[in-house]
Amino acid sequence: MGKVVVHKSRGASQHVDMDIDALLCQKQGKVRQELGGVPDLAQPPFPLPVVLSGFITLVSGGALGSLQQLLSSCRVRESIWVSGDEAFESHMCTVDDRVTRVAWLNRSTILYAGNDKWSIDNRVVILSNTKTQYSIKIHNVDIYDEGPYTCSVQTDNHPKTSRVHLIVQVPPRIVNISSDITVNEGSSVTLMCLAFGRPEPTVTWRHLSGKVYPPGQTFVSEDEYLEITGITREQSGEYECSAVNDVAVPDVRKVKVTVNYPPYISNAKNTGASVGQKGILQCEASAVPVAEFQWFKEDTRLANGLEGVRIESKGRLSTLTFFNVSEKDYGNYTCVATNKLGNTNASIILYEEAFGEEEDEEEDEEEEDEEEFEEHDEEDEEKEAGRWPVVE
Repeated sequence: MGKVVVHKSRGASQHVDMDIDALLCQKQGKVRQELGGVPDLAQPPFPLPVVLSGFITLVSGGALGSLQQLLSSCRVRESIWVSGDEAFESHMCTVDDRVTRVAWLNRSTILYAGNDKWSIDNRVVILSNTKTQYSIKIHNVDIYDEGPYTCSVQTDNHPKTSRVHLIVQVPPRIVNISSDITVNEGSSVTLMCLAFGRPEPTVTWRHLSGKVYPPGQTFVSEDEYLEITGITREQSGEYECSAVNDVAVPDVRKVKVTVNYPPYISNAKNTGASVGQKGILQCEASAVPVAEFQWFKEDTRLANGLEGVRIESKGRLSTLTFFNVSEKDYGNYTCVATNKLGNTNASIILYEEAFGEEEDEEEDEEEEDEEEFEEHDEEDEEKEAGRWPVVE
C-alpha cells in the first residue's frame, strides 16, 4: 500500500508520512474502544489519498445558520468563514452512479465513511448520503473545529477528493478591563482593556467628557493601554474602550476616572446690607472630594443658629445668612474651604448699605448677569463655528 503526505494547514510546511493501513487500523481500534465496537475493516473501505493543503479563497460567513455550497466533481477547493456557535454544514460532494465509496475527514481523522460514523463528537451528524450528494453538519462550531475538511470519493477507477478549510470567526469580546479608579491630580494613570476575537479585534480608548481641550489633547489611544502622565482635573470622567473586528457589533465598556484636587474658591463677593434687613454672604469653592466650609469673623468661628446667623453648605456653595443685620455684624468675614488634599480661604466684607443703594446694586447685578449670558451665547456660537477645539 502507498503512503499519503498530510500537509498541515497550521504552522510552516510540516509533513507527516502516514501509512494508510496503519491510519485506518489505528482509527478503527480507537473508535471500537470508545463506542463499544464497530464492524471490522481488514482493509480500508476505499483508498484515502488525503492531501490537506493550505488556505485558498476566503468566503465571509453570515448570521446564525449554516453554510452550504455545491462542489462540482469534487474538485473545488476553498476556505469557509463561520462565526462561533454557528452550525457548519459541509459542502455537498456532488457524486454520480460511478461512485462506490465516500467519506468525510478532518485532517487525518475520519468523521464519516458512508453512513458509518467514526467520530465520537455528538455535534457531527450526516446531512445527506444519496447517489448525488454527500454532506455532514457540525453544530455549535468553536475554534477547535477550525481546519481542513476533505471529502474523499472512490470512483470506478481512481479516488477523487475535494477540500475545504473551515475558519472560525469569533465576535470581539472585552475579557479584562481596568476598574473605576480615583487618583490625585498630577499622578500617572494606566488604563487597560484586553479583548479577544478572531480576527484579532482593534482596541481603542476615547474620553467621553466632551470638554474643551487645547489642540491635540483629545486623550484617544488606539491601543489596549491608555497611559496618562500627570493627570489633571480636566481629564477626569468616563473613558470608553471599544473592541472591533467586523464580525459582530463592537464590544464597548467604560471606566470612570476620578481626579482628586484641593479646593480653590471661585466666587466670593463683598455684599452690602442695611440695618434691620437680611444680609447674605456667599462662598463658592471647587474641589474633589467636595470641600467642607467654615466661617470666621476675625479669629472667632461662627456657629450655625447663634446670634441670628445661619450657615448652609451644599455641594460647592456655602452661604452665611444674617436675618436681622445690626451694626456689629458689619466687618470682615473669612470663608475657609477644606478637603483631604488641602485648604484655601477668602475674605468677604459685609458692609453697611443705605436704603436705595440695594435697589441700584440689584439693577447692576441684573445687567452683569445679562452681559454674562450674552458672552456665553457668543462662546456657543464660536464652538458651533469650529473656532474652539472640541473633543468628539
